Amino acid sequence: MDMPEAKAALESILFVADQPVELVQLKRVLDMPVEAIEDLLSILSEDYKERGIRIARLKDRVRMVTAPESAPYVQAFLGLEQTVRLSAAALETLAIIAFKQPVTRSQVESIRGVNSDGVMATLESHGLIEELGQQDAPGRPLLYGTTMAFLQHFGLESLEELRARDPERE
Repeated sequence: MDMPEAKAALESILFVADQPVELVQLKRVLDMPVEAIEDLLSILSEDYKERGIRIARLKDRVRMVTAPESAPYVQAFLGLEQTVRLSAAALETLAIIAFKQPVTRSQVESIRGVNSDGVMATLESHGLIEELGQQDAPGRPLLYGTTMAFLQHFGLESLEELRARDPERE
């Protein structure tokens, strides 16, 4: 398959997918090495910079999403209320999870200094965080991380983009 055909096939798959698509799934369907798929994703991402769609990525999953700057128009078209408003506590908790993931509830509470059960339940119900597994430690506490919805909510294409904005890394 030549490059234009592969690019069109990848774009079509992402367009019709109703959930994030794993790179291994794309590799199997397109019969291409993951490195070639990564190159195509970079090309598509660059193509979309000035358009109303983006490629969002979380680890080994990718998804086509609307551009964050188009959100008011999409919401008005769909008749949706304003996006989720988060409290200061929710934003603080979400920031900790985003930068420290995978992280346990007790690690979040240790950093915040307060019980975080309610705010983490709220973030999970809004689809901004999810359980990633269990820590290999006594009690096997749950590990949490951010979701594709988190990336879309904050207009990020990947966690690397978030980490690039981290003042501690400068």
